[in-house]
Amino acid sequence: MSENRITKIFQVTGMTCGHCKKAVETAIQTTPGVQDTRVELESGKATVTGQFSDEAIVVAIEDAGYSAELAHGE
Repeated sequence: MSENRITKIFQVTGMTCGHCKKAVETAIQTTPGVQDTRVELESGKATVTGQFSDEAIVVAIEDAGYSAELAHGE
């Protein structure tokens, strides 16, 4: 099996508390191909590692009730 792991940062908007952070983490972690995730409430950044499509991560976050996009200029 090939190890083509990637790490990308997504900007998440709409998180206001620890519950929001946990909901986003859970949504990302249950996305197929995700191996690790770290969500920072203060910065609104979600760092995701694994084999996944950007669209799958954005859709998972949006399905959880938040907005997201791939962070640019990181």
